[in-house]
Amino acid sequence: MKLAIINPNSTESMTQKCKEVALKFKNNDTEIWASNPENSPKSIEGHYDEVKSLAGLMEEIKKAKDWGADAYVIACFDDPGLEAARELAEGPVIGICEAAMHMTTILASSFSVVTTLNRSVPIIEELSHKYGMSKFCRKVRAANIPVLSLEDGTCNAKQKIEKEILKAVEEDNCEAIILGCAGMADLTIELSQKCNIPVVDGVLCALKMAESLVGAKLKTSKINAYSYPIVK
Repeated sequence: MKLAIINPNSTESMTQKCKEVALKFKNNDTEIWASNPENSPKSIEGHYDEVKSLAGLMEEIKKAKDWGADAYVIACFDDPGLEAARELAEGPVIGICEAAMHMTTILASSFSVVTTLNRSVPIIEELSHKYGMSKFCRKVRAANIPVLSLEDGTCNAKQKIEKEILKAVEEDNCEAIILGCAGMADLTIELSQKCNIPVVDGVLCALKMAESLVGAKLKTSKINAYSYPIVK
């Protein structure tokens, strides 16, 4: 199968990180295509950045479709443009927040999310409600680190994430942790071992969900909500 991983921001190092995680865990017959728009925000931190990223994201979806993608992963935890992308594509389009929350509920009866900045907390809380996950989500927490600090190694980002995970375990009575940013995709194994709790990354969850759906020969419904955009 051909899987497109699209990072809606313009930071190529984050795109490459997502690709490396996918290459490490993909099935042998899965081919990975990873891209990002050139003219979108360098990081997506809030509603305005989401909107600014959408035009470029849709263009990348179209490029991936021309490449022959069987499925698509939108590698941003805010799941921007998810429904619009499903209108454009025939194969499954998976948001990493949606994938992570659904798959984590199979592993544990509750979870907390550790994300980057406080401004992302209400966005993820709303997604939790939208996806019917509020009863599982104990708390959405912010480690108070800018997204780009995950790329340049500043702000002691990894240590702050670990500290917030340990606080979640102690205070939230949660049974698993979801990392609320695609830029954290390479940290799950190390943090799971250090914190002695399942730590889940949405990029990997979306990859495996995509492989399962394509393997089951399932595609996006084109009846009503996700039908192709009307030509105007």
